Amino acid sequence: MSTHAKIRLYVEHPLGAGQTVPLSRDQAHYLFGVMRQVVGGAVLLFNGEHGEWRAEIVEAGKRGGVLSCIEQTAPLRLPPDLWLLFAPIKKARTDFIVEKAAELGAARICPVQTDFTNAERIRQDRLQAHAIEAAEQCGGTYVPHVAAMQRLEKTLSDWPANRRLIFADEALVGARAVLEAAPRSDKWAILIGPEGGFSPTERNRLHDLPFVTPISLGPRILRADTAAVAALTLFQATRGDWE
Repeated sequence: MSTHAKIRLYVEHPLGAGQTVPLSRDQAHYLFGVMRQVVGGAVLLFNGEHGEWRAEIVEAGKRGGVLSCIEQTAPLRLPPDLWLLFAPIKKARTDFIVEKAAELGAARICPVQTDFTNAERIRQDRLQAHAIEAAEQCGGTYVPHVAAMQRLEKTLSDWPANRRLIFADEALVGARAVLEAAPRSDKWAILIGPEGGFSPTERNRLHDLPFVTPISLGPRILRADTAAVAALTLFQATRGDWE
């Protein structure tokens, strides 16, 4: 068999030495129809629990296939316990936020509906597929869960007391020093507002909550998708796994 594998697949199946893994119809089409793989080829697999494994293609067909795990090539690498909360925007830019959140190490992605959010609904399954594809491409061994969209007020009412929330407020100045001075915690979240910003009611409530750390993302007002990337980068460099 070929021992060199460039293709990575996320599978919802246990992984271990000698473990066989069935392929879905879509995965089989991708491997055998698009990527032209054949029996004996090598594929890298991960499931978010057992690290990354090199597997051999033992059965190949148009509607399915079977892989066999050979050896572990990387351990499970969990991201920091960091959630990204964001207000959905235009479809392509929402997709971008989910993809970059997966690449930058968010553990959970939570769309929220704010007073100025234009989108009333999301395709949770489609966004989850984008998170999976991003993890496959970036070499991650963990896929963040994309939650169902919820009203921001409901999210804040049910907020766990032991999780700090970073609130990106365009009315403030200062970022790194504020974040470095925030109370220590192992559980964090970042909240990015919609294109129109937060309403005065939302901003006042956020500033009043004891678990919230308001920060600025610089002297220029950023687009929502840019703000998400900037905030995740700032966190990872200051409090996350880039330290």
